[in-house]
Amino acid sequence: MRKLIECVPNFSEGRDMSIIRQITDQIEAVSGVKLLDVDPGAATNRTVVTFVGSPDEVLEAAFVAVKKASELIDMRKHKGEHPRMGATDVCPLVPVANISMEETAEYARKLARRIGDELNIPIYCYENAAYLPERRNLANCRSGEYEGLPEKLSNPEWKPDFGPAEFNPRTGATAVGARDFLVAFNVNLNTTSTRRANSIAYDVREKGRVMREGNPITGKIVKDSNGNQVFIPGTLKAVKAIGWFIEEYGIAQISMNLTNIGITPVHIAFDEVCRKASDRGIRVTGSELVGLIPLKAMIDAGKYFLAKQQRSLGVDNEELIKIAVKSLGLDELKPFNPKEKIIEYVLEASEANRKLVQMTAAGFANETASESPAPGGGSISAYVGALGASLATMVANLSSHKRGWDDRWEEFSRWAEKGQQLKDQLLYLVDEDTRAFNMIMEALDLPKKTEEEKAIRAQAIEHASLYAIEVPFKVMQTSLATMEVIQAMAETGNPNSVSDAGVGALCARLAVMGAYLNVKINAAGVADKEKVATYLTLGNEIEQKSIEKETEILAKVNDIISSLSR
Repeated sequence: MRKLIECVPNFSEGRDMSIIRQITDQIEAVSGVKLLDVDPGAATNRTVVTFVGSPDEVLEAAFVAVKKASELIDMRKHKGEHPRMGATDVCPLVPVANISMEETAEYARKLARRIGDELNIPIYCYENAAYLPERRNLANCRSGEYEGLPEKLSNPEWKPDFGPAEFNPRTGATAVGARDFLVAFNVNLNTTSTRRANSIAYDVREKGRVMREGNPITGKIVKDSNGNQVFIPGTLKAVKAIGWFIEEYGIAQISMNLTNIGITPVHIAFDEVCRKASDRGIRVTGSELVGLIPLKAMIDAGKYFLAKQQRSLGVDNEELIKIAVKSLGLDELKPFNPKEKIIEYVLEASEANRKLVQMTAAGFANETASESPAPGGGSISAYVGALGASLATMVANLSSHKRGWDDRWEEFSRWAEKGQQLKDQLLYLVDEDTRAFNMIMEALDLPKKTEEEKAIRAQAIEHASLYAIEVPFKVMQTSLATMEVIQAMAETGNPNSVSDAGVGALCARLAVMGAYLNVKINAAGVADKEKVATYLTLGNEIEQKSIEKETEILAKVNDIISSLSR
């Protein structure tokens, strides 16, 4: 699946829109990157920009944006309310989908090195990208701000992680880091009281509320030996919250920043606010998402609420999102459009490529039957494999809802979830196989007049041909994996749906064999014969296993059908 990261650079210019526009133009010029938001602030004289894309494209967009900012923003003239130390003050990377924090941190360090080396800007790596514990905290890296940089850079303890240990009066210094995704999330209450909303906010936020002697509202504030206020922690980690009244809606809300949705997800925050509000005689009526959210956060929420209903979690993403929206009440104040609020969907909508899997069944068949060479057998094999996984998932979901099998819903839910995952992988490979074919065509079209051009073309053909083997080989592996789910459903699922499991087995075996044909035909174009031999050997083994599994499953299916007809 495609890896996605978000980048949220803060530039020290919030008043001159022509400068801001020139910087964001650089970002938008990078293919594969989607500019999500530009938020300038006049008082802070600072603009927060948000964009998302694949890691390499995001790094390129971040670099050209930092470069343009270094050319246009002169820190010697900068005044603003917000702490800052450079033309690009901070540049954090945030994992969004299919990428770990550790990987994101490495990308941040790669970006930091390039900015330091090529632009001669002192760089400090912070949060998860920090090399030193004391540099994890951004406030430490930025201490002294721009004005304190000459002294700071002369201190060996504050030697930059990358770039020169010299004061650059025009650009200052930049902090590059990797941090968790922050979600701005408001919970709606059936009250107009800000005080009562604040009480709930203090109950749940990590910081909690001030400790008082005796009466928790009017009692004397407790302080420690240093004279600092003592707080009673709230129930939710990585959550900041306050209560406020929204005149536009005529209600009070709990306004929350979920600073690490891996620690406190949206659905957990919502349910906890519901509990604390109920304790105070107040009812939660819905919620509001400010900005965008990763797809996984919505999927996790949908699964959480389905599990509370003891229903199968193995349903498609669209259904999970619908469950999440209704359970969280995200559509109470205004319609919630997933294509505008979920990062992956926003990015997908901005890409011009038409996806095969988004076509109708008739449209896909017609496209295949056209004079275009793609989609071909590889994409069809992946799609047939996806249908096999879908049939197995259907049997699992039907079994989880079968009357009298209520105590087995989790068992079948786990199988359905696995089937959905395999189905999604195979659907991804439908388009990826066509993309692999197009890569070969593009490589063949490269110029070949000079020796250098010939070498570049040959390398591109080799790379594309190898990828054209890797994709159908992945189809083979994934389709074989679906047979585990299919077999389990044939043996333990609802017997009335056993024929569907049998058809699923036929689909899976066909997908394996069809994909293997594509592995073999594309092998001819690869110069690395050792790699080719490995793929062919492993492919043959997978093909034989799929045939054996199909035989086992069909035998079981026919036995059950025979017993049902007696």
